[in-house]
Amino acid sequence: MLLSEGNQSIIPTFILLGFSEYPELRVPLFLVFLSIYTVTVVGNLGMIIIIRVNSKLHTVIPKLHTPMYFFLSHLSFVDFCYSTTVTPKLLENLVVEDRTISFTGCIMQFFSACMFAVAEAFMLAVMAYDRFVAVCKPLLYTVVMSPKLCASLVAGPYTWGVVSSLTLTCSLLALSFCGSNIINNFLCEHSVIVSVSCSDPFISQVLCFAIAIFNEVGSLAIILTTYISIFATIRKMPSAGGRQKAFSTCASHLTAITMFHGTILFLYCVPRSKNSWLMVKVGSVFYTVVSPMLNPLIYSLRNKDVKESVRKLMNHLIQFG
Repeated sequence: MLLSEGNQSIIPTFILLGFSEYPELRVPLFLVFLSIYTVTVVGNLGMIIIIRVNSKLHTVIPKLHTPMYFFLSHLSFVDFCYSTTVTPKLLENLVVEDRTISFTGCIMQFFSACMFAVAEAFMLAVMAYDRFVAVCKPLLYTVVMSPKLCASLVAGPYTWGVVSSLTLTCSLLALSFCGSNIINNFLCEHSVIVSVSCSDPFISQVLCFAIAIFNEVGSLAIILTTYISIFATIRKMPSAGGRQKAFSTCASHLTAITMFHGTILFLYCVPRSKNSWLMVKVGSVFYTVVSPMLNPLIYSLRNKDVKESVRKLMNHLIQFG
């Protein structure tokens, strides 16, 4: 992990190139990413506040007490933390000349980003199961989705996110770094960290591949299985109104899944050549910076309960303010 120079040990530092090869775009990119991050913070924290406050104001929107909104508040929390792990450093590197990041800072950023990415993948899977119970077993919904089960379903993604991230972080800490520590990306991601290592990264790469495949296949398998059952149930509904209502409850979730997993699968398919790094950076921006901003917008703009809750909460604040 440490460089040796004579009798001294030197802790390595890394240089995040980010988008430095496009100096004329630094100011426009800074303004764009700052705007996105502002919307991300306001949107996700606003969603959490609306759902939490609403649970105490029983006269506002009773539907916001359901498990779906409990899971949505945790998805918003994950998105906020995920974006906050990456975006501030990205913004800093767009306005300063010194783009270095300490070894500790780089490892901590990787650990946090990995943990929240894994948590989001399985949180979306948990929300798919919630939609499955709501559509396929509506009469048993409140019984099946008990507070104890909901707490367990939320704890699972967080726990597995920590385990996955900790495993990969430990494998990175076992590597040595020397010579050029230039990272051709805007964040400390596993593949770029091992690319600047001067020791054999085989074990770390195998672990990363195995965990990534398990997480992607596992979460998508849960999502696909539940939605196959959901669509089969919707097709059997006798009324067009019932089918439309059932599908509308899943539309926002399907959009969030498509954005998150679609970008990840796209990045898996991009060959890591010298000419593809710009495409990798753009894809990474989408799922680390843009996607956390879009999720609260999707759920709020497409959800009449959330919009109605915002309106009534504003009236409540004005009335008692």
